[in-house]
Amino acid sequence: MKKITFLALLSFLTLSSIAQNKFGYIDSQELLMLMPERKTAETEVANFAKSLEAQLGSMTAEYQQSVQEYQANESTFSDLVKQDKVAEITGLEQRIQSFQQNAQQSLQTKEQELLEPILAKARKAIEDVATEGNFTYIFDKSSGNILYAKESENVIALVKKKLGL
Repeated sequence: MKKITFLALLSFLTLSSIAQNKFGYIDSQELLMLMPERKTAETEVANFAKSLEAQLGSMTAEYQQSVQEYQANESTFSDLVKQDKVAEITGLEQRIQSFQQNAQQSLQTKEQELLEPILAKARKAIEDVATEGNFTYIFDKSSGNILYAKESENVIALVKKKLGL
């Protein structure tokens, strides 16, 4: 009888401590898709990408024109002119490759720059809802990450003590 009473009391205490924790979840991708600022940012990134593509297109056209000119007139060029034209074409190839790499980095930087304020706004709203709703944790359904954790749940001090740190 004492065992049953003890187990019942232990179960009650465990359940009551679990009941104090309030969990929530959100699909952050869905949230971002609903935010009107995202559309504006996507449009701006798309326009920036189009301008980079246009620049790349003109560089590629210049390269193709140089190659065609070289191929058409190769037999009439002296060795010195051939070397100069090959160096010019090689230089254009290198410029195009460098531009492509820089354009990719610029595009990523632009996207991060535009999305950061939107993500910060979403994070703030999630934290506000968590505080107002007295949530212990809020999980992101789309990525499986924890978006919010009550600071009181941080056990680093206990782990450091256990490790003697």
